[in-house]
Amino acid sequence: DKHNTTDDYTFGGGCGMLMKVEPIYRALKSINAMKDELEEGEEVILLTPQGELFNQNIARELATKKRLVMLCGRYEGVDERVRQNYVTRQISIGDYVMTGGEIPAMAVIDSVARLVGGVLGNDDSHKDESHSDGLLEYGQYTRPAEFMGLKVPEVLLSGHHAKIEEYRKGDALERTKRIRPDMIDKKE
Repeated sequence: DKHNTTDDYTFGGGCGMLMKVEPIYRALKSINAMKDELEEGEEVILLTPQGELFNQNIARELATKKRLVMLCGRYEGVDERVRQNYVTRQISIGDYVMTGGEIPAMAVIDSVARLVGGVLGNDDSHKDESHSDGLLEYGQYTRPAEFMGLKVPEVLLSGHHAKIEEYRKGDALERTKRIRPDMIDKKE
């Protein structure tokens, strides 16, 4: 408005301020990100605790998109008309509430960007990590082979690739069962 206000009180009362529809509409319009202007492979994503829970599968899907526009709410969020008319997807990074959507957007951007070819030094780096196949990643070790009596598992020093692969798969499964049994239930 003429006072450059981006938020206001909610109709019907209640605590907190709500992001207004007009500034968001104008921002999306200025970057050709209105729903009816979007091309194939473009998304307007609202970061909100009410969205679908972000995970590695969604990150992989978003990494294939041509353009992502992230809307970050503040305070009590955004006017419902934004949610209903201007976003193509709503994403949450967890079952909790933050002050704004900026940190969730950064988490989504970082997770998605590293899956885009050329971002990591080795494009295969993300293929064997936690959540890449429904398990947590196996434990990893580096030099020295022994530190203050703490030794690297012998199999990792053996050079026997099949046994190393078998060890890693077993370690990933055991670790997932111990730390995140809910992931085992989903995988089964």
